[in-house]
This record gives sequence, structure tokens and C-alpha cells, in this order.
Amino acid sequence: MMRRLAPLLVLTLAACGLHPLYGGGGSGTVAGTLRSVQVAPIEGQVGWLVRNKLVDRLGESGAASPRFRLDVRLDDNITGFGIRGDRAVTRERRTLRARYQLVDLASGSVVLDATAGSDAGIDVVSSEYATVAAEQTAAERLAEVVADQIVGRLGVYAARTAPAR
Repeated sequence: MMRRLAPLLVLTLAACGLHPLYGGGGSGTVAGTLRSVQVAPIEGQVGWLVRNKLVDRLGESGAASPRFRLDVRLDDNITGFGIRGDRAVTRERRTLRARYQLVDLASGSVVLDATAGSDAGIDVVSSEYATVAAEQTAAERLAEVVADQIVGRLGVYAARTAPAR
């Protein structure tokens, strides 16, 4: 049954104008645009994590003349809550927010200005080492999530601004 419906489903999707974001694979327009983005340094340890994730995902070619520069400012915050009767914090929330701008290097204009963010819960335990390790693990996970959100949005921008075929 599903085999008979598959061609119909493909035709239906094609009729509504959907097409793959990364059509053409590594040699496609979107992938080429993403490779032409230079990621500016980002402040702090979490900034270093986010920048490395972005460079990995964008496939930054390191070309001498990139087309765009990505500027990212982070807001990394840990808030304690779940307070016991003795006023000790039992739970924390780590929040990572990024405001990013894609700058066209030829004109110097900002072509995309957006935000990304996520948060993670952390249990505060009696071992300070375990709590610090949990905070670091949360930072690493949040860096991945935020980088994925940014790259996804850059991909949509690249697809929308690509020359018509």
C-alpha cells in the first residue's frame, strides 16, 4: 500500500513548492553560501564552544575572501531555584541566548539579524565537582543547540536569497 502511495506523495509535495534546503549537496548553492561565512571570535568559554560548533557546521573554507561575516553576542546565565528550607539551591537553569548578525562584507550591511537560544536544567548535588561538571556539560549541549539553530536560519536565508534557477 505504501509503495503505491509514495509516488503520489512525492508529486503532492512537488506541487506545493517544497524543495530540499540542501539540494545539490556539498556543491549546492546553500552549502556554497554557508562555506563563505567567516565566524568572528566570540567572547568567553561558551563563546569559544559556540564558535567551534559554528565553524564545524558551516564548513568554513578559510578562503582568503569570505562573502559574509557572522557576528555573535552571547548571554549565558545560570539561575538557581528549587530552594530548600535551609536556603540551599537544589536546581539551576542554564540559559544561553545568542544575538547574531550576518554581515555582507562587500557592502558592510547587515543582511540578517536574529536570535537563537535554549536552556537546560541542572541538579545541584552535594558534590561541588559534580555540579560544576553538570554546568559544563549543559554549556556544551547548549552550544550545540544554539549553533544548530543559527546554521539552520543561515541556510534558510541562503536558500531564499539564492539566484533563481
